[in-house]
Formats: sequence, structure tokens, C-alpha cells
Amino acid sequence: MADFHISARALAEYVYRSGSIETGIGAASAMAEGTKAHQFVQKRYKEGDQKEVPLRISIQYEDIDFIIDGRCDGLLLEDGQLVIDEIKSTSLNLDTIEVDSYPVHWAQAKCYAYIVAAEQGIGQIGVRITYVQRATYEQKHFNRIFSINELQQFIQQLLIDFAPYAKLTISLMERRTETAQKLAFPFPAYRPGQKPLAGSVYRTINEGGNLFVNAPTGIGKTISTLFPAIKAMGEGNIGHIFYITARTTTRKAAEQALALMASKGLHVTSVSLTAKEKTCFNEEHGCQPGNCAFAAGYYDRINGAVLNILENGTFLNREKIETYARKHRVCPFEFSLDLAYLADVVICDYNYIYDPRVSLKRLFDEKKKRAALLVDEAHNLPDRARDMFSASLEKSLFLTVKRGYKSANRELGKAASKVNQFFIDARKRLSGERECLLEELPEGLVETVREFVGEAEKQLAAESASEEMLLDAYFNAQNFLKAEMVADERFAVYTTVNHGEVSIKLFCLDPSELLRKTGKGFRAKVFFSGTLVPPDYFREMLGGVEGDPFLSVSSPFDTSQTDVFIQALSTRYRDRERSYNRIADTIRMLLDERPGNYFCFFPSYQFMEKVVNILEPGNEVEYIIQQSNMGEEERDEFLSHFRTRGNNSLVGFAVLGGIFSEGIDLPGDSLNGVVIVGPGIPQISFERDLLKKFYSSTGRNGYDYAYTFPGMVKVLQAGGRLIRSETDTGTILLIDDRFLQQKYMSLFPDEWEPFTIIE
Repeated sequence: MADFHISARALAEYVYRSGSIETGIGAASAMAEGTKAHQFVQKRYKEGDQKEVPLRISIQYEDIDFIIDGRCDGLLLEDGQLVIDEIKSTSLNLDTIEVDSYPVHWAQAKCYAYIVAAEQGIGQIGVRITYVQRATYEQKHFNRIFSINELQQFIQQLLIDFAPYAKLTISLMERRTETAQKLAFPFPAYRPGQKPLAGSVYRTINEGGNLFVNAPTGIGKTISTLFPAIKAMGEGNIGHIFYITARTTTRKAAEQALALMASKGLHVTSVSLTAKEKTCFNEEHGCQPGNCAFAAGYYDRINGAVLNILENGTFLNREKIETYARKHRVCPFEFSLDLAYLADVVICDYNYIYDPRVSLKRLFDEKKKRAALLVDEAHNLPDRARDMFSASLEKSLFLTVKRGYKSANRELGKAASKVNQFFIDARKRLSGERECLLEELPEGLVETVREFVGEAEKQLAAESASEEMLLDAYFNAQNFLKAEMVADERFAVYTTVNHGEVSIKLFCLDPSELLRKTGKGFRAKVFFSGTLVPPDYFREMLGGVEGDPFLSVSSPFDTSQTDVFIQALSTRYRDRERSYNRIADTIRMLLDERPGNYFCFFPSYQFMEKVVNILEPGNEVEYIIQQSNMGEEERDEFLSHFRTRGNNSLVGFAVLGGIFSEGIDLPGDSLNGVVIVGPGIPQISFERDLLKKFYSSTGRNGYDYAYTFPGMVKVLQAGGRLIRSETDTGTILLIDDRFLQQKYMSLFPDEWEPFTIIE
């Protein structure tokens, strides 16, 4: 008999959740648990009443032992009768909620009631649904009494409806375990460095904890981390793998690694999550049930869609998810999230794990204890995390709402006006300056923003189709409040005036503690990249602690495969005008002496354009230039020039740190050399200087933390595009005199030495 563990809430939702996707304001118009609302109700329980009561029961049905558990909000004793209290918070007017408005809430509460009644051997039990209005804490109660026989029949029918899904997932799990145990490394042999990497990942997952890995680009880090994680899954040490990455190209690499293992017999369920805006079938009208056939009635069709797609394969990438989403007329993004809840392997962006604005906590928190988190290209995470944890308020949004709702909703217009006044005051304080650092948030701002959110929720809940301007302001306010909740001494507050727009920003200076807290609970976390240098900097920035192991894998590639040259030329801003012609001459010389395919990386579009304008393509040289905001198709077309090499040399001009300087693979003669202009130092800015001052105040080298290390990561990533296998050869040319300073040379990979200095 197979065991199947499920929460009472998940069981109730699978069978009873129905209707349309409630979008626009997320939980504002949907029933959801609210901690403060729960506590408000629970504080008024009588002596002897219990709150947050853990419950668990085992029920056998059709050769499956269903283990159902949960935590009921309240277990009360009223007039000698036990009563289950299930609390739900809402921003809706309670007058709109009737006793049977939400059958799924009754289903969840009845599961708890059956567990208690069966455990205590009582013939009947009361069930209460308590709805709490978030803004006012007004309550509305619905009460029913059920006999043990009624509840038993109810649970039996739940399991009958749920059993097909349970049987399918049990079958998939058994095949996953069996095939993972039998799986061998999917290549004839390990590359040098791959076996110790795979072994370290396997040990970390089995023992738990963190592992930081710096391994050369091209070594095969994706298969070297996924394979041992799959083996650990086969041994039962973990039940799930989250492979997170910042780029589409590295997501595809993970998909290819899983496909390779599948071709060797592995059978796992994998889901790739794609951003909502990229998959939406209804871009013109947006996510409104009244305007989108894929959102309307979503929950009436989703169970059939899930069963159907899983019966026809378990490698669920974007294309397959969209195919079945169209077939069953369900929202592809929400469909992918529902599939991710049951997947063995989830491939997704960093934000699904770390970004408080995405907040899929229920999806991931339930699985963390038995999950491994594999963080690809981890050098990108610190800056991405700063963006995730930071938030700003923008004046124009609230001014627009103030004007738009001045007559239609006076309370909402008034709330928007009060927020707008803070920007007016902030602009006065600037006195002609563009930015102004504040000691703390303006007094009363947070309360005023909360007031606006409350009024906006009421309006959005009442609107049949949400106004875009109100939604934008609402989400802007919500994101700010989420940031304010975690802001501490590692944050700065400043105001900005830019082209008439006034903003107040909570800027996350140091994301390490929030990364540590957000990632807490995973059995194991593996952070890996080809450029985690220096080690102590990245271990700290990624939320590690002293003593966490750091593995540096030696390059499997011979130093003879790469010729490295350094031209000691200043590319500093003050010297750039004098450098353009010399850089152009050097590129011409390189192409004359070593024809082939090259990438030339520059610190900015403007710098790149200045040099390109000096160069003139000849009969034997073709130039292609990166444009800003290139889409996936344009990027693929750009790279296709390298893969179809003709007789002429090809030079691709691109921006350092952009879409072509990492995450792309051009093996063999597709790429013969890389030219890197400048050490990648980020442009001096108000925020970068805030970082420098912050880290200097904490005893670190502020300039290195804010400028040097982030810049050199870009350089190392760009250089890593060249050698992708044991047979690749090529040339790296570094143009800047700072590359000869010890601070920068100490960050070079071993294979970049020795190098040759040129005039």
C-alpha cells in the first residue's frame, strides 16, 4: 500500500476550488489567510479554547494510505459542543458573502472536523466559518453541525474525486525513484573537475547546508550539479529540486541536461516557469475573467488539464505547457504554477524563490525541507536581490489616481492626494538637487500608503474591470510596504527628481541577510558560477556564513589553448577621446594577424559606437552591432552569424555585462577571440556611491565592493565565452592599464597567465 501525504487545504482545493482566476489585486478580492485577522479573532477565544491545533489522520482507500494533515485555526467548546473555527480574511464587503459563497472553505473545515470527531470518537461536531474584513475587522459567522457519518461520507467522496490524481502521481514518483537510482553519468567519462564537483554537490545535499562553487566556464556545471541532485533524489534524501537562474539561455541548458538524462532512462517530472508577460494569450485585454476566456472558469478546467498533460509526458517546458493550455483553455502562467506544485524539478528565475513581490510561498515553503536549491550563475544574484528587496514610490501614479477618482470615489481620491503631498514636500527639500539622502522615511508616509492601499482594494474589488492606472498605483504601494517591512540598517532612503518625476526609494544596500532568511529551510543550497571571485566576497553577499565550504575547481583547459594580451591603455572616462583611434587600430591589427570570429565588449553603447564609427568593414571583415532592448529572436539572429561562419572575419560588437557577455555558448570555430575594453567598472552613480559608503562604514573596502568586484565579474564572464571545450583555442585581448594592477590580476583565472603586454 502506497502512502500519499496531502494537506486538508490542498485536498479541499483540488476538489472544490472553482470559478475564475481572481486577478488585478491578488488576495485583495480573494479569500486568503491573514495573520493579523487570525490573531484578532483568536485573541477573543475563551479560556480553554485552542488555536492553531495540528491535526493528522490516515485513511485507506483503493490501496493508498492517505495521510491528511493541517492546522485548524480554532478548536472551541461551546455549550458542550466541540466547534471547528476556520478563519478567512477578505477586503470584500461582508454583505456580499453568503453561507455557500465559498464551498472550498467548508470543505477544508469539514476535513478538520472529521479528523477531530474520528480521533475523539464523538457523534457530531460544529463547524464555523469566520470571515474577517481586513480593514475594519468586522466579522461574519456561518455555523453548521455535522454528524460523524456525514463527515465520513464527505471525506470518502473527496478521496474518490482525488484518487485519479493521487494514483498518477504515485506512479510517476515510483518511476522517478527507480530510474534515478539506476541512472549513470550521461557521458562516457567525466571531464576533469566534473567528478569532484558532482561529489561535493551530492555530499552537500545528503548532509544539508550550503556549498559555494567557482568552476571554470565550459566545464559542464549544469550536468555536474543536476546529476548528483537527481541521484540524491533517487536515494530519497530529497524530494524536489529547484534550479534557478537569471537567463533564458541557462534555463535552456538545464532543460537540455534533463533531456539528456531522460534519453538515458531517467523519468522525472520537470516544469519550466516562464514570465507571465511572455506567455499570456490575452495580451490586449490583460488578466480579467470578463475579458479572458483562459482566466474565466479556470478552476473548473484545471484538474483535467493537469491530468491530461501528465499522461502525455513529464518534460513540461514552455512550448508543451502552452500547447495544453490552449487545448484546455486555461491560463498558461497559472497552469505552469499548478504543475510546478507537483513537479520533481522546477526550473525558474531567481525571483520565484527570493522576490517578495512574486511571493509563491505556499508553493515552495511546503517543499523546502526536502528540496535542494541549485543557483546557477550565482554571481548575478546579489545585484538582482538588491532590486528585488528595494522599492520606490512614484508621484505620477498617485497624482493620476487623485485626478481620476476625485469625483468617482472621494475617499480613494483623498487617500491618493495625501500620498501625493509627500512628494510635493520631498521636492521642496531637494532644493535643486537631483537626489537627497534621508535619515529615515518621512513621518506618517507608511500609514498614509497603507490607507491608500485599503481604499484602492475596496475600489478594485468593486470594479468589473480594473483601471490600469489604479492597479499600477496599488502595486507600487504594495511593493513599497513589503520592502518597508524588511527594511533595517542595511537599507537607505532617498528621494529623486528626474524629468519631473519625484520618487521616494527604499534601497537595499546589503541583500545578504535577506537572502539568508529567504533561503532558510531548504535542505541544501548550491551556489555555482564561473566567476565567484573573490570567494569571501561572494560567500558573504550570497548569505553564507563563515565555515560554509567553498569549492574552487581547477580549469580542465590547458593554458596553451588561450593567448592572452594586455594593452596598457587608459579607457577611463577622462581619457576616452584619446583612446578611440588606438582601440580601432588594435582591433584592425588583431584581425589582420589572426582572422576569425570575434566578440568586442565595451563599457557602454556610446563608447562602442565611437569605435565602430572609426572602423570601416573591408571586403574580408563583417561587423554586427548589439542594439539596446533586443528580444529573443533578435538575439538568436545575432548569434546565428557566428554559427554560420563564411570565409570572412566577423566581429560582434556588444556591451560588457549585457546579453552576449555571459550565458552563450559558441564552441569551436564559432568564436576565435574576445576583446574586452575596460575592467567593467560600473558607472559612478548615486546608488553605487551609497554602496561604497555603506561597505566602507562596516570595515570592508567600499570601492571594491561597489565597483571593482562587480566590474571584474563582467570581464571574467565575457572572457569565459571563448574556451568551451578541451579542443577550443583562441585569443583574449584586454584593453586597459588597470588590468596590470595587482588588485585586478589577482582575480584572473589561472589560464589567463602568462600574458603578453602589447603597446
